[in-house]
Amino acid sequence: MINALTVTDLAIARGDRLLFSGFALEARAGEAIALIGRNGAGKTSLLRAIAGFIRPHAGKISFAGDDGPADADEVRGLQIHLLGHHDGLKPGRTAWDELMFQARWTGGDAARAEAACARLDLGRLKDLEVRKLSAGQRRRVALARLLAAPRAIWLLDEPLAPLDADRRTGFGAIMAEHLAGGGMIIAAVHDPLPIAARVVEIAA
Repeated sequence: MINALTVTDLAIARGDRLLFSGFALEARAGEAIALIGRNGAGKTSLLRAIAGFIRPHAGKISFAGDDGPADADEVRGLQIHLLGHHDGLKPGRTAWDELMFQARWTGGDAARAEAACARLDLGRLKDLEVRKLSAGQRRRVALARLLAAPRAIWLLDEPLAPLDADRRTGFGAIMAEHLAGGGMIIAAVHDPLPIAARVVEIAA
């Protein structure tokens, strides 16, 4: 299992615009980090760089497990969940079909997906098309993937934005359990997370 993530002297550009440079971060198993910064500072870009979807302008992102340095491509393929600001759900599929597609794609199965539905109170929504769900309901379907296909590192972009207070508290408990099991959470946020988290600011 991955127990360390290290970002060293990182610079990320969008087109000709340098978002930030010289950024460093070290995260350990059992730790949550809340990324803050103004809109456009590069919080989402940092998450996408860690996940391997964009190439940094400069710097290094590395991972380590119990046996030492880990292959970054393997970690990204097997140990990372990226939940973006948009839910990434196909509107014509039912909530259950979409969850199962994403769960199987990331290594989960039907039993874990059923358990995730129960935990996130999705039972009555499973047969509804995604297009018929509210923003909060769609986010809960997207969050269910984290439980349906367990992975060590959760990269979350404004994960709680559409959720009401009770749902935020409930997902806070899920996040706490993930950390207690040795997981890691890095979340881009505007509002505080419902768990203890180290705050890291991204600035130009």
